[in-house]
Amino acid sequence: MSRRGGSKQQPDSRHPAPPSAAPSPAGRGRGRGRGEFSSVPAPSPVNAPSAPPPASTIGVPSGAAPVRAASPSPAAESLTSAVEKQLTLQPSAPSSTKAVRFSERPGFGLVGKKIKVRANHFQVKVAEQDLFHYDVSINPEINSKKVCRDVMTLLVQAHREKFLGNRIPAYDGRKSLFTAGPLPFESKDFVIVLKDEDEPGSSSSAPARKKREREFRVTIRFASRTDLHHLGQFLRRRQLDCPYETIQALDVVLRATPSERFDVVGRSFFSPFLGKPGTLGSGTEYWRGYYQSLRPTQMGLSLNIDVSARAFYEAIPVIDFIQIHFRLNPSKPLPDQDRIKLKRALRGIKVEVNHGKNLRRYKITGVTKEPLRELMFTLDDKRTKSSVVQYFHEKYNIVLKHTHLPALQAGSDSKPIFLPVELCQIVAGQRYTKRLNEEQVTNLLRATCQRPHDRENSIKQVVKQSNFSTDKFVCHFGIQVKEEPALLDARVLPPPMLKYHGTGRESCVQPRTGQWNMIDKKMVNGGAVQHWTCLNFSGKTNRGLAASFCQELAKMCNNKGMRFNLDPLLPITSVHSSQVESALGNVHKQAIAKLANEGRLELLIIILPDLKGSYGKIKRICETELGIVSQCCLPRHVYQMKPQYLENVALKINVKVGGSNTVLNDAFTRRIPHVSDLPTIILGADVTHPQPGEDYSPSIAAVVASMDWPYVTKYRGVVSAQTHREEIIQDLYNTHEDPVRGKTHSGIIRELLRAFRLSTKTKPERIIFYRDGVSEGQFSQVLLYEMDAIRRACASLQEDYMPRVTFVVVQKRHHTRLFPAEHGSRDQTDKSGNILPGTVVDTQICHPREFDFYLNSHAGIQGTSRPTHYHVLFDEITSLLTSCKCLQIT
Repeated sequence: MSRRGGSKQQPDSRHPAPPSAAPSPAGRGRGRGRGEFSSVPAPSPVNAPSAPPPASTIGVPSGAAPVRAASPSPAAESLTSAVEKQLTLQPSAPSSTKAVRFSERPGFGLVGKKIKVRANHFQVKVAEQDLFHYDVSINPEINSKKVCRDVMTLLVQAHREKFLGNRIPAYDGRKSLFTAGPLPFESKDFVIVLKDEDEPGSSSSAPARKKREREFRVTIRFASRTDLHHLGQFLRRRQLDCPYETIQALDVVLRATPSERFDVVGRSFFSPFLGKPGTLGSGTEYWRGYYQSLRPTQMGLSLNIDVSARAFYEAIPVIDFIQIHFRLNPSKPLPDQDRIKLKRALRGIKVEVNHGKNLRRYKITGVTKEPLRELMFTLDDKRTKSSVVQYFHEKYNIVLKHTHLPALQAGSDSKPIFLPVELCQIVAGQRYTKRLNEEQVTNLLRATCQRPHDRENSIKQVVKQSNFSTDKFVCHFGIQVKEEPALLDARVLPPPMLKYHGTGRESCVQPRTGQWNMIDKKMVNGGAVQHWTCLNFSGKTNRGLAASFCQELAKMCNNKGMRFNLDPLLPITSVHSSQVESALGNVHKQAIAKLANEGRLELLIIILPDLKGSYGKIKRICETELGIVSQCCLPRHVYQMKPQYLENVALKINVKVGGSNTVLNDAFTRRIPHVSDLPTIILGADVTHPQPGEDYSPSIAAVVASMDWPYVTKYRGVVSAQTHREEIIQDLYNTHEDPVRGKTHSGIIRELLRAFRLSTKTKPERIIFYRDGVSEGQFSQVLLYEMDAIRRACASLQEDYMPRVTFVVVQKRHHTRLFPAEHGSRDQTDKSGNILPGTVVDTQICHPREFDFYLNSHAGIQGTSRPTHYHVLFDEITSLLTSCKCLQIT
């Protein structure tokens, strides 16, 4: 795997925009041309189509001048508008803002055993009446959605009958208001007085003290009339564009009541009343809740509801939070390093203090550098300085105990408010947005892991508690929600036949319920390990045990088809866990000295330390600094030396050293649709973003590509750092001016295409690009930019080299769950109670027009399986790539 730096020359690294392009003529060039790919003729294609359909053509500008080798043709210099031109659709309805047409569904799958499954989608019917959209302006502006809702609630209560025509408006918490009929005015101003309860310094418990009042001017102005006719036409497949604004308006109506009752986080609602909270550790707890979203589907409008949980701060004293979260002794002074950690942990959190009768709330802005006993401040009435400790003793008769700790700071830097830690308590209901530690993640998974039957019942309970049939907003707008989850047509695809080496007792196997083993089988292509050694960092594992484990592992590798030298290159060494970095460096140096120019250290077996936390460091050093293939093993497995574990490790080692464990039998016999007939490269791409709170860390883009057509078992990966939280992969294709060589070309796609050519001696005629981690709102932007980068990269390798491309978005972070129609049925479920691996749904809950499907590829282990959602955004082989064949490839 190669790595790339983050520096690159682009117009705007945060919001990269492809350059503009001229319209292109019809057709596409497929001549050999000149360039890096022109030196070796491509093999004669088998059953290759002469050209793709015109509807899916991305052309290039005419009038291109000849170019030298290794430079892109002018056709590649400006392809973006050509891509946009093909993808852009003239909207048929003014209510839609969608500007890009994605691939339409070529049909429905037919392969596989037909079954019935249930989905957590609930059909929604809407009355045939128009919706009215009004713009809302609140002055002075309010950042909090909750406060905005409070203002609008007071407005409706006070003026509904007199000025709002007795309507029940649905408000989105920002700038939009929807009604089920027109209001009796075009524009009107209202004055609303709101009493604040949570502001710093306000009292909620002293009846004698008047709460602070704020006055707001609310302007409601007519914006548009939403015609539901276009939505009906779209759902009936009589209109191409989806009127998303109409769906958003209906979604606001369905979310109006829970938004008033519960804490809103994105599209989810949480509350301690939705289930008993549970402890996560480190001063946090989880609240139960549910996700809700209205979606257009083939069965009409569908309400997707799923149970969920989220971390919140526990409502505990801050002094306890310090002790639990940091495992610190509050009776001792706080080191400066821990003080900085405390500042990061508490910044932005609301705390409450109770001095006598008044309960006051403050938002923490920082932590003082000095301990509490050294803090002085100026009294406003006396203009004299007083210590915080003395003030609390004289004013409230409180003797502070933890004066050695810093104080919490609220207010501004010019007018700080110092709060003793021991008097502060964390306010309930505050979301924990920082990264969860290992203990918290484990506890959250344990608490939320539900078997399919239990999860389906929990979802049904949420729908029952929502009581849509009596919801005032839902009823007023004439919306009906079915209480039973949708019953769907599904199919279970036959599992692919796997081929192993012919010398084993079993050379072919067909998995059952997604599982198989290595009994009586041998690797289809065993790798070789001549030079290896072992480092033991476990204090409980002696050298003799480590040596025995390595011998058994080496024998297992040989037994399964590898060529593994039984004698280590260097003696097996036991090292203290505190010397990881130096030990790895020494082994690397010793191996180089012993081998000289006769080879390299091919494998380093590592027995991990007894305590957790070293794995990442070991992998980083081996993979990125020393260039050593490593295999880490936990000490408990070394003690047991179970054959099944040794088999699994042998399979990992074989792949790492260049071997192949198995291959699809269809690949071996050249029968994978649209992969085996023509040279095809399959790519997978994703971007990993920093955790919340890491404001400066780069995002990491990774792309892997198949390197052994037609078998598709070996992959090469490229990793690149890019702009913080940027989803578009910026380094797919780049150019820059070199003072000596002129314009040069680089990028991930170029690198992988060249590696494919070097490995297979042919250039790919097709590119299947699986793109992970893209939300629906980013579909258009990612497709336009990354398709353009792929085109440019191809053309930079050879003039007019434009292989057909299929661009598929893969979504795993969604809330659709599939359940067996009959829980416990042996022919419908696996051992975990989940739907069978290979179950595919491409009907009722899928998009009305676009090409998407849900596929459950694996057997469940625990909890409820999450099917992967595939959305084909762009397909240049539409006439060939039927729904069945796309499912088979995936």
